Amino acid sequence: MKYFYSSFIITAIGLVLAFFIGGVGAIYICFLLSILEVSLSFDNAVVNAKVLNGMDEVWRKRFIIYGIPIAVFGMRFLFPLLIVSVASGHGMFETLNFAISQPEKYHEALNAHKHEIYIFGGAFLMMVFFDFFFEKDRSISWIKLLEDNALVRFLKGVPNINVILAVLLGIYITALTQSSLYATAYFSAILIHMIISSLNEMFSIDGVRNGVMGFLYLEVLDASFSFDGVIGAFALSDNIFIIMIGLGIGAMFVRSITIYLVEKKTLMQFLYLEHGAHYAIFALALIMFLKVFHEVSEVVTGTIGFGFILLAFICSLWENKRRDKKLQEVQAKNFD
Repeated sequence: MKYFYSSFIITAIGLVLAFFIGGVGAIYICFLLSILEVSLSFDNAVVNAKVLNGMDEVWRKRFIIYGIPIAVFGMRFLFPLLIVSVASGHGMFETLNFAISQPEKYHEALNAHKHEIYIFGGAFLMMVFFDFFFEKDRSISWIKLLEDNALVRFLKGVPNINVILAVLLGIYITALTQSSLYATAYFSAILIHMIISSLNEMFSIDGVRNGVMGFLYLEVLDASFSFDGVIGAFALSDNIFIIMIGLGIGAMFVRSITIYLVEKKTLMQFLYLEHGAHYAIFALALIMFLKVFHEVSEVVTGTIGFGFILLAFICSLWENKRRDKKLQEVQAKNFD
C-alpha cells in the first residue's frame, strides 16, 4: 500500500477541490474520470515500468517527482489549452478565459482538431509497438504463431523495419484521408519517436537509458495515452478543472502502479505482462486511427486494453505454475 499513499493524498485533495467547484456531482464525475484514465492507461504503466527498469536510480526518482506534475497539470490541462490556442489563433490566457467562460465553444475547438491529435498519438504508439514486436534480442514469445514465425524472423533482420512499416502505413493513411494535416501529424510523431530513440541509443551506457532522453520518451508516451482520455472526458463534463482533477487522479494511480511494478520487479515475475501491454498499445493505436472515420466509445477502448493485460496476466500465472511443476519433477528425479 505504501506505493499508493501519495495517490490517495492527491485524490483526497482533488475531491475536496471538486466539491468546492461543483458539489457532490463534481466528485462523482471526478471518480468516473479517474476510472476512465486508469482503464485507458494501465498498459502505459507496464511500458513505463519497462523503460524505468532501464534507467538509473536518480532519473527514476526524477520521473516520479517531476513527472507527476507534468502528467497531471501539463498533459491534462495545459496541453489541451495549447492545442486550442494554436488551432484558434488565440493566446493561452485568452484560451483559458475562453474555456472557463464558454466551455462549450472550447470543447468545439478541441473537438474540431481531435482527428489530428488521434493521428499523432496513434502513430507514436504504433512505433512503440513496432519497437517491441521486432526487437531482435527478445527471447520470450507469448503468442508464438504471431511472434515467432518465419516472416517475423525475416523482418527482424531488416534494418529499421519499424520505421519502414510505419512510413508505409503513413502513406496508406495519407492516401486514404487525402489530408495534408493528417500526414503532418502522423509523420511528426514518427520523426519525434525516431529522434528520441536515436538520441537515447547514442547516450545509453551499457543498456541504461540516458536520464534526459528516457524522461522525455516517457512524457511523450504519456501524452499519447492522454489524448483519448482528455477528449473523451468532455462526454462527462465541460469544466476543464473537473476534467484535470479527475484525469489527474487517474494519472497519479497509473504512476503508483508503475512504481509498484518497478520496485516489485513484476515484469520479471509475470513473463507475458509486457506482451499484453504492447498488444493493448497496438489496439489503442488502431482505434485512434479508426476514430478518424468512426466514433469508438472509450468503454470499448478501455475494455480491450484491460482484456489484453488480464489475459497476459493469466497466461503468466499458468506459465509460472508449469515451470514450477517442471522444476519439482526434475528435483524429485534427481533426489531419486
